[in-house]
Amino acid sequence: MEKNVTVSILLDIYGKILTDKQQDVLDLYYNENLSLAEIAEDIGITRQAVHDCIVKGEKKLFNLEEKLGIMKKLDNQEKQLQKILLELSQIQEKDSDKHINDIIENVVRELNCLV
Repeated sequence: MEKNVTVSILLDIYGKILTDKQQDVLDLYYNENLSLAEIAEDIGITRQAVHDCIVKGEKKLFNLEEKLGIMKKLDNQEKQLQKILLELSQIQEKDSDKHINDIIENVVRELNCLV
């Protein structure tokens, strides 16, 4: 996965654990795609301070993920749900029982809410 996407996801998961400044800077950099100079001007700090904030924030996010593994767990759950949905659709294609197909449709609808 691309680093920008990874950091953005980690920010969604662990962002509240960062300082307000780290959270704001990382959000502007990764989600709003602003440059260091633009962030520095918006927040009123130097480019170097923005850079340092990004580096420290990233390090904290990656350390949290290494210890807690929430992003990895969420990714595994999504893959498992996709596999279940695929298997249910295969059952639906092979089975002509209306009652079973209705049940499968309800289960698929509920599982799609989780993906």
